[in-house]
Amino acid sequence: MFGYLVLVLLCQGLRLDANIQSNEDSVFASIDVDLSRVLKRVNDRFLSVAIDASLVAEEKYMYLLCSPKLRTLAKALTPAFLRFGGTKQDFMTFTPQYDFSKSWNFQKKSALPQEDMCERLQLPPLLEKRLKEECAQQEVLLQKEELEGIYKKVKFSEYAVDLLYTFANCSGFDLIFGLNALLRTGNSWDSKNAEMLLSYCESKAYNMSWELGNEPNSYEKKAGIRVDGYQLGLDFVHLRKILKESKLYHMTGLYGPDVSQPRDHRRDLLERFLESGAKAIDACTWHHYYVNGRDTSLEEFLDPEVLDTLAIKINEVLQTIELVSPGKKVWLGETSSAYGGGALGLSDRFVAGFMWLDKLGLAAKLGLDVIIRQVLIGSGTYHLVDANLDPLPDYWLSVLYKRLVGPEVLNAAAFTSQEVEKRRLRVYLHCTNKRSSNFTRGAVTLFALNLSKSPARISLPTQISKSSVQAFVLESGDPGEEGLYSSSVRLNGEVLKMVDDRTLPPLQGVSLPPGEYLNLPGFSFAFYVLKDARALACR
Repeated sequence: MFGYLVLVLLCQGLRLDANIQSNEDSVFASIDVDLSRVLKRVNDRFLSVAIDASLVAEEKYMYLLCSPKLRTLAKALTPAFLRFGGTKQDFMTFTPQYDFSKSWNFQKKSALPQEDMCERLQLPPLLEKRLKEECAQQEVLLQKEELEGIYKKVKFSEYAVDLLYTFANCSGFDLIFGLNALLRTGNSWDSKNAEMLLSYCESKAYNMSWELGNEPNSYEKKAGIRVDGYQLGLDFVHLRKILKESKLYHMTGLYGPDVSQPRDHRRDLLERFLESGAKAIDACTWHHYYVNGRDTSLEEFLDPEVLDTLAIKINEVLQTIELVSPGKKVWLGETSSAYGGGALGLSDRFVAGFMWLDKLGLAAKLGLDVIIRQVLIGSGTYHLVDANLDPLPDYWLSVLYKRLVGPEVLNAAAFTSQEVEKRRLRVYLHCTNKRSSNFTRGAVTLFALNLSKSPARISLPTQISKSSVQAFVLESGDPGEEGLYSSSVRLNGEVLKMVDDRTLPPLQGVSLPPGEYLNLPGFSFAFYVLKDARALACR
């Protein structure tokens, strides 16, 4: 019982603010959509986030995780994994300030109920203000370190672990902690420091998952150490053995190897790793960025050819993993727009949303299970929340995705007489998120990106023209093409901002009368919930 919908997409002319265009300026396109079966099903925590390990470079900045404002923002992104890792994880060592040697033996220490901890561990406003100012200065030093490629070793204590876990737990995240893989004896990983950290976390009953190492293909460049993929796999097997001996962590998640996107020896490293280590991991992780943040441009952020490169990389990775370890789940363990810490003036602006939303749509359609966004706060210019802990455009986009898009991916194929226009108008379809009480089962969510400055009009076919529609249209907070550089965003014409430090705005859609076109302005993206689609695959 395969039901096909045909969505007629009419792209209007060249004026950004035009509402009506002549027929000769319009481009006709249609999309066949199969509502009868689920093409792919991704993890309920598909859209997840990271905090870069560089936040612990000076441990006092970990106290920013006690900000009530940050916790409010974080809660809206759950359910999700929270990855704590990145380049700095391979240069940090657990150095507890208290001697636990007498109290370990996996005995749970007395602790406050978690609800009390969430209320008690809150950052006073004056201290938060001072830490945010100092953290901005620290960020400059970290960027210099990244540019020079010389990474300082850092130590972190049990207090940093406590702050991180409390933030994750109080926000509703599932924590993944990245261990240092560059602590080595000869060619093998030296697990002593990790075992000390694991023992401490178990004594506190911290339920969490683990990774080992970050981008091992770059170890020689960053640390002068070359680690063979096969040996890295054996290191993971060793870690899995340690976890299995733990009462708390014997069934916990282990993810890796967090290689960069495949190129020559990186593919070899991944293959060799899987040969020895596939059985130790629950999902295979790799990293992806579209462009180099130091020499990219606005045009690249809007270029369909750049966006299309993701499909090539995903297919290469999937083929490699399927060959060596069939059926293994695949994650984008770290990803954003531009590597090298992001692109200044682009990666944290409205224009970055095109790369982010297209990546979410394409990765789910091709079968990746989880995508971890670099970063929620901290390192680089690709964060979701700025130095003042104010939400940026990609944050609002991510929250809407969480609320409206379910894990069931539906098949869609676009057809148009003009290939260029087809590639600039990109459409994806999922079952609507069943966690939302606002929509009935059988509803579907269409999300669309318009990479052109010309407005688009989406015409629904007769068979669903009576379906009610909720529209969530996101545009830059500033008018014109310069608005692509804006750090604010409008939802259905209203600029989005927090009501106060503990309250998000309602993020309400606009109801469209049956039979109306779905109007998508130039340089915008939108979610359209077809409430009465009655999709068989979604009921």
